[in-house]
Amino acid sequence: MKFQVMLHILFRLLKVRKVSARALAQENGVSERSIYRYVEELIVAGVPLDIIRGRSGGICLPDTYRLPENFFSAEELTATFNALNALYEQLPSEAVKSALDKLAMQQKTSRRNLTVSGYILVDSGTWGDAYDFSDKLQVLEDAAEQCACLDMLYIDRSGNQTHRIVEPHLLIYKQNIWYVYAWCHTRENFRLFRVGRIRSARNTGEHFVRREFDKQNLPLQFHFENAQLTDVKLQISQKALPDVEEWLGIDCIRQEGETLFAEATLPSGDILISKLLAFGEDIRVLAPQSVARALKERAQRLASCYADQ
Repeated sequence: MKFQVMLHILFRLLKVRKVSARALAQENGVSERSIYRYVEELIVAGVPLDIIRGRSGGICLPDTYRLPENFFSAEELTATFNALNALYEQLPSEAVKSALDKLAMQQKTSRRNLTVSGYILVDSGTWGDAYDFSDKLQVLEDAAEQCACLDMLYIDRSGNQTHRIVEPHLLIYKQNIWYVYAWCHTRENFRLFRVGRIRSARNTGEHFVRREFDKQNLPLQFHFENAQLTDVKLQISQKALPDVEEWLGIDCIRQEGETLFAEATLPSGDILISKLLAFGEDIRVLAPQSVARALKERAQRLASCYADQ
């Protein structure tokens, strides 16, 4: 009984995305207290459910969530869908129709997210992506296209979690990172949100009127707003050349004899040190000495972590 109710909760939310505990209790013949207990167990099992209290609240499943990729193979999914469709034609039933709707949703989302615009194709997946990031990006793109408001759970760099109602207007790809430019109801202004920090996003069912903004003057220098810039000169190995070209651009690189150098103005601080450290011995900081010293100190601290091995 318990697992049947838990499965019913999951599949109900896969279809409607938001439902009250009272409705689920009535549908399953159990108490609301039991529903909340089962929801907690689903959360522990990895289903990202949100419990929103209040008059317009309920138990919510983000639009970014779907059944695991290996729940059905592509062949199993197609075969099951076709079989149920044939059954529905012979014996119309609300239960069969509901199952068809769920499988159709799974078929629609069981694809790799390749965005094509004119002659530009972008694979929005990330390394190790189990399609979660791609699904999240698809929800944001659909919301921007359809002018749909999203209830978004966002985690900032300090680890603070906030629920925000946002109006997505634009997706931005900069320095290998995706952002969404959206009007935030909390701040009553446009904000840039890093997609990788969005834990969940759910369509509220409400629509917004697109607001005017100047695409030519978007705040895209956000990496440098609070950072001091420094002129960096590097000596790089041939092995590191392709990665440095992609990082700084080929115009920043010059060759003298058989030695390769790169010069660029970059934000100083931990981000720069971490980036340089990733190149290991294939990059040598020639200037400024403050960056070279900071890199050396970080490398020494890292080495000390493995001193006993």
